[in-house]
Amino acid sequence: MIAEDLALLREGLVALLREHEIEVVAQVEDGPGLLRAIAGHEPDLAIVDVRLPPSFKDEGLLAAIEARKRQPGLGVLVLSQYVETAYASELIGENTAGIGYLLKERVGDVKAFLDALRRVAAGGTVLDRQVVAELLAPRDGAVGGLSGLTAREREVLALMAEGRSNAAIAESLVVTAGAVEKHITNIFAKLDLPACEDDHRRVLAVLAYLRVAS
Repeated sequence: MIAEDLALLREGLVALLREHEIEVVAQVEDGPGLLRAIAGHEPDLAIVDVRLPPSFKDEGLLAAIEARKRQPGLGVLVLSQYVETAYASELIGENTAGIGYLLKERVGDVKAFLDALRRVAAGGTVLDRQVVAELLAPRDGAVGGLSGLTAREREVLALMAEGRSNAAIAESLVVTAGAVEKHITNIFAKLDLPACEDDHRRVLAVLAYLRVAS
């Protein structure tokens, strides 16, 4: 289902999803409508704009969090016009499974957007790389592993937080798979995170660290 107040974007998302054989069971324009639709349709995934009527502040985010409480297995992909790390951190909360936070402009990359949808619906976690970059940005008095990452390691970590495999990271950065593995080993060491064979658990571990660090 889709919760978006802009009719043009909402209808565009509906058309895009249906074109790729993804059923849209409901489309609403505000938070209360989202909660009613969740109760009536029990969808697998909700695409939600952070800012919804009436005040256009964080109504969509709050409704998405409440929807997750009412239907714990619901996947939620939140779309935002701007990078708002506080919202991303609040959305992540204690349960990172089935959560996504992307900038609206990412919808234009149809393949990546659909991949993000499927990952979130399957219980994965997706964070926009710009959100991760903000979380990782050096701050006055910063200490610990985050401040010790190199520029390339930050790029790799951002892609890891998107849920990408080592091969996908290598392709995105135009480097070898061996180079990616080396960067990830360094990241785990600097962040004091245990290495793990399972990509999903690896992302959850990274996001958990980012949540605390932010």
